[in-house]
Amino acid sequence: MRIQPFSVTAIMMSLWTKLTGALGAFRIARAGNVAITFAIASLPIVGTVGFAVDYSHANSVKAAMQAALDSTALMLSKDAATTSESDMQAKALTYFQALFTRPEAKDIAINVAYATSGGSALTVNGTVNVPTTFLGMIGYNNIPVKGSSQSKWGSQRLRVALVLDTTGSMDDDGKITALKTATKNMLTQLQNAVTTDGDVYVSIIPFSRDVNVNPTNYDASWDSWIMWDDGTDQSWDGTNGTCSMSGSPNSPRSTCVALGTCSLSGYTTQNSCTGVGVCSISSYTNQTNCTVGICSNPGQMTSNDCATKKACSNPQYTSRRRCNDNGGNWDFGTWAATNGTWTPTPGTWTAATWTPNAHTTWNGCITDRGDSSAPSTANYDQNVVAPIPGTAASYYPAHQYNSCSQSVMGLNYNWSAMNSLVDSMTANGNTNQPIGLVWGWLSLVGGGPLAAPAKDSNYQYKEIIILLSDGLNTQDRWYSSQNSIDTRMYDSANAGAGTCANIKAAGVIIYAIQVNTGGDPTSTLLQSCATDLTKFFLLTSAGAIVTTFKTIGTNLTQLRVAK
Repeated sequence: MRIQPFSVTAIMMSLWTKLTGALGAFRIARAGNVAITFAIASLPIVGTVGFAVDYSHANSVKAAMQAALDSTALMLSKDAATTSESDMQAKALTYFQALFTRPEAKDIAINVAYATSGGSALTVNGTVNVPTTFLGMIGYNNIPVKGSSQSKWGSQRLRVALVLDTTGSMDDDGKITALKTATKNMLTQLQNAVTTDGDVYVSIIPFSRDVNVNPTNYDASWDSWIMWDDGTDQSWDGTNGTCSMSGSPNSPRSTCVALGTCSLSGYTTQNSCTGVGVCSISSYTNQTNCTVGICSNPGQMTSNDCATKKACSNPQYTSRRRCNDNGGNWDFGTWAATNGTWTPTPGTWTAATWTPNAHTTWNGCITDRGDSSAPSTANYDQNVVAPIPGTAASYYPAHQYNSCSQSVMGLNYNWSAMNSLVDSMTANGNTNQPIGLVWGWLSLVGGGPLAAPAKDSNYQYKEIIILLSDGLNTQDRWYSSQNSIDTRMYDSANAGAGTCANIKAAGVIIYAIQVNTGGDPTSTLLQSCATDLTKFFLLTSAGAIVTTFKTIGTNLTQLRVAK
């Protein structure tokens, strides 16, 4: 706030010129009387006293004017974005006149200028004329006073990712209902902090074991089915399909392709089907016995085993005690060479075929990035690096998770659509905080299906993740061990490396909220993940979700409107 000085210098210079002229004339005068001489001598005194009185009065008016301008600027700023220029001018004059209680000031003029470049700025300029009491004697009937007050706000823009636990346990104790209420209230707070579209962008990332990126993205390049379908049962194509043989189990792919049919009846495995033949020595149906020999102890297939490994003459018994107790003979066998001729008469084995389902049947779920059996050495599950052509582990792997959350929504200011998404959230599935967190980060920087709008160089930006979870980590792509999953998010044994450290190093602020209505231990993981301890909240009731979101929403809106 500042005020322009009135024209004191010009008045003083004029007064000084007249005063010095009068003194010069008095010095050279040779005639006249005492009264005239005294009057002339009184001019400097009267002028000085008059100037002091009028200046003091004008200065008092200036102070009152400045206070009225400051208040007017603040009052106008509340509705500046939605008020027309003509209405704003009229309101400014009304506000000012109601606040400026100095009736002696004349010719009041108020002008308002509103700009939104680099934030919102509202400037109120005012001028008044203050009549003089003494300076009129030397030709100055008014002292002009000018003032200016400026209110700036919204030079910072917010980008907020709401990473929300929608796992099965959120259905307990009214938590999912409270979360919906709290989230919608916060959206209203953030919307009310907006002056211009784009001042606040919000993304919503519901998560459970996976995140849902919308099944309409089935043919997107970042989830290239070929890149991560490595032919194993861990891939989507390996677990979602149809086997040519009916019956159960016939999936996943590896189970199906082990099945088949033989052209000869009675044979149910490939080895038995293709190993059929006829021996020149009758009663021998095994190729080894036919062509090589046979041991008197059943089950011994070589002469060496027959002579060195004791067994029961009755193949029903495999221990010495039971063999002897049941009339068998426990001893080495006798090998008899046969040297028969084996004529193969194999059947034809037709293996079952596996046909993956059409990718259009995918439910939209994405699991953690990495190798099929473990995280990759490049730690793609902990960063937002774009998929790298030729590197399967860097792509986003589809997963037909039955408890898939609602689809994520990238940065936007479609408040109605966001509220609808929140209303649709349901509680289901296991907990994988790391995947929710990394997708919240991805929504802020852009990647995969989530586009991040370009930033305007006229503004400063704050990026925030609000992570809420009610439980401990229970399952990710590779692990069902809490400690193993936690370590991907925050590795306490490795200087805190992991997803949280990467996000904070990128300058993103993390709020972490643990909703603990079931008596679980306080999550040191979420404490460590938060930007600082003031941004970690431990809640013991569902209702506290609403009050905590309101507190955070208030902090964010204050951050948004701060100069």
